[in-house]
Amino acid sequence: MTDPRTGSAWILGDKFNQKYPHLESIDALWNKKWKFPCERSLYPFHDGKYEDFAPIFETLIKKSIHDGYSVEYTKEFLPTCEDLVKKADEAAKKDKKQAIELYLRACAVYRIARFPYINSDVKKEAYQAQKDAYMKAAALFDTPIEDVTIPHTAGTSKDEGKEIPLYVRIPHGTSKDKPCPAVILMCGLDGHRPDNTTRSDEFLSRGWASIIVDIPGTADCPADRRDPTSPDRLWTSILDWMEKEGVYNMKKVLCWGLSAGGHNAIRAAHTHAKRLAGAVGQGAGTHHFFSRAWLEKAKDHEYPWTALPALTEKFGYKSEDEFLDNAQKDFSLVELKVVDMPACRLLLINGTHDGLMPIEDSMLMMEYGTPKEARFFTGLLHMGYPPANGSVYPWMEQVMATAS
Repeated sequence: MTDPRTGSAWILGDKFNQKYPHLESIDALWNKKWKFPCERSLYPFHDGKYEDFAPIFETLIKKSIHDGYSVEYTKEFLPTCEDLVKKADEAAKKDKKQAIELYLRACAVYRIARFPYINSDVKKEAYQAQKDAYMKAAALFDTPIEDVTIPHTAGTSKDEGKEIPLYVRIPHGTSKDKPCPAVILMCGLDGHRPDNTTRSDEFLSRGWASIIVDIPGTADCPADRRDPTSPDRLWTSILDWMEKEGVYNMKKVLCWGLSAGGHNAIRAAHTHAKRLAGAVGQGAGTHHFFSRAWLEKAKDHEYPWTALPALTEKFGYKSEDEFLDNAQKDFSLVELKVVDMPACRLLLINGTHDGLMPIEDSMLMMEYGTPKEARFFTGLLHMGYPPANGSVYPWMEQVMATAS
């Protein structure tokens, strides 16, 4: 029940020792956790429609397919995805708006199909199909999103790829004579490049470019998942490319890390302090998250299935025990003394009852180095949804306005 660093009780309270009810079965996951956001097209069902998902979950329940990591689970979604893409292809010939809606609906179903981690060829194929459908939609946007591959010029490890895939969206009228501010959006453990249309729309409406990138250990990211310093090289390559392109105002570049990406944003705020105007770490794990004491209980909290298999692979360990025994000394920003470095402006944001990434990890950042800014949401879960974004965008606007 206690925080191993201070001996005090976790802010999560009695929930720390609970196994959350949605973990009991696929029926429980659907009816106790996912049906409500699905009906309202809320995360992780954003861009989706209830009518696409309900029959799939009825079939999963009927067949007792509960394991989201399994091939059997993923395969149940694919006919619906393929049908939606086919309808979208037809609609694209005559109705652009309808085609976009259908492609994005297909992408939402592909997203849940490849949850919670891309750990099989079938899930890889589902992710590729999601990207293909997404780029068909993005090509129809008034301001398209481009699928750009850049060289990983700062990569050094034998375990690192040579190219970085990015989704790039630049406001109309941007040029080398008129460069625009930009946001590097660092994705999460299960949210990847094609999952962020609304955020890129928000950036675009403010005249900002978006550079959307998968984080180390996920999706198509080339960085060495086992090396805690590999993100530093990733951001260096991206920032160097942005500078070389000449269309970005390099004095007005922010990064925003989502969930597992929040760890990367907080690290980047310190390692790239002179190159970033600001950073947002939302729902971030920094130190406690990586401890066995936390993870052995967090695996039974709000993640749709146990997160341990996904996290073990994401950070490059051979077994869950190896991950639990070593993650904190290998990846904690406190243990690695990253937090002792000067930082750019940094906003920490989360719900106080986050059962996956403890709120203590955001609070802990206040005890080190440069003063930080924060907004916590009492009693809310991971990421501080739904109201958190209402605090992020005004903060970003203020940073962009004052950066020089």
